[in-house]
Amino acid sequence: MPGQPRPNFLFLFPDQHRFDFLGLNPALPVRTPNLDALAARGIRLTRMICPSPLCAPSRASLASGRSYRRCGVPGNHADYPLRQPTFYAALRESGYRVAGVGKFDLHKATLDWGVDGSRQLQAWGFSEGVDSEGKHDGVTSGATVPKGPYLAYLHERGLVDDYVKDMRARHNYRDTHPTPLPDDAYGDNWVAAQGLDLLRAWPADKPWFLMVNFPGPHEPMDVTASMRSRWEAVDFPDPHQSNEFDAATHRRIRQNYAAMLENIDRQVGAFLSAVAARGEQDRTIVVYSSDHGEMLGDHELWGKTVPQQASIGVPCIAAGPGIGGGAVSAALASVHDLAATFLDYAGLTVPVDMDSRSLRPLLQGDRSTHRDYVVSGLLDWDLVWDGRYKLVLGRKDGPELYDLETDPWEDQNIAADATGELARLQGLLRAELG
Repeated sequence: MPGQPRPNFLFLFPDQHRFDFLGLNPALPVRTPNLDALAARGIRLTRMICPSPLCAPSRASLASGRSYRRCGVPGNHADYPLRQPTFYAALRESGYRVAGVGKFDLHKATLDWGVDGSRQLQAWGFSEGVDSEGKHDGVTSGATVPKGPYLAYLHERGLVDDYVKDMRARHNYRDTHPTPLPDDAYGDNWVAAQGLDLLRAWPADKPWFLMVNFPGPHEPMDVTASMRSRWEAVDFPDPHQSNEFDAATHRRIRQNYAAMLENIDRQVGAFLSAVAARGEQDRTIVVYSSDHGEMLGDHELWGKTVPQQASIGVPCIAAGPGIGGGAVSAALASVHDLAATFLDYAGLTVPVDMDSRSLRPLLQGDRSTHRDYVVSGLLDWDLVWDGRYKLVLGRKDGPELYDLETDPWEDQNIAADATGELARLQGLLRAELG
């Protein structure tokens, strides 16, 4: 932006937000008024996917700007390779104050965050922040002696025993009773408080990048009593082709998932208000997305790690100077494209070894296209999607090909009949994977 100060970046990044669970979706009774308002002044991308539907590799792809097969983190058993550059470091080296809070998930193999949450932040390219545990990792590592800041906080509050007991006994989805935690100690609210404290304390003398990694709406379905009470009478459609639980249980699961999203939306509103209070709304780019989706019982599948759209699809909303006007784009994009996007807006050159492509032209009015196809993968499978046809290789004995235009739930494998489309997509995937 010649002649103007470099923009600030507020990057809101919850864990496991299914792409279609937004207040903007009239088919679902989800309440996200702050995200709706953000989309109304910005742009919403409806066909963004993650480079890999698993926490550590997806976040490694984002940090490095590289595709899944080149990000150095094949699964949650591997830490981010510190020799590999990040876009966070590029921003910091160019003069940005780069901070983050919450569940970074860049060292999933090493469950040690430091009780102040600073153990690896500098190495990843951050100036400051608080790297904290996710729901499962915290209970696994810090029930007796905390190894991260969130469990240390619960120890200090005298809440850890009840919290750990509840989490260890709770089925990840079926058990929808409220957590014993009060609202202010709930994980997403605690993470938001850390980020707001940082933001409110910064002087206005240099540009900043703040990443807020909410632990929710990741399973288990633990919500506070106040969050739960707002949803007890709200109906939801049943999962697609699932009889695993009865209808009432499926409804309660989706109620709690929506309650987590509504609560995150309230925190989004708090961050937007804090930016406005600093007088920086007109020079701050806000991006909301996620590392992967959530099956929520469709096809009797839960969580992520599978190639279905509910697992790989993520929301993406962006707003800020020169962006938007309530636009909606169906352009194909990947979460790791956000790396190049932030660098581009900061006036930095995107490294040639990144696979990331800047979304800036798309966000600023070029609605034609971004990518001709997108890819995703995990361990023993890979997929390519051109916006209509999706090819999955490696998961079963033969190729899987789906026409998402006529079969959005991916019920019918047409690989044996659509041989031309199969060959075309196989060629694209071979070229992409080298």
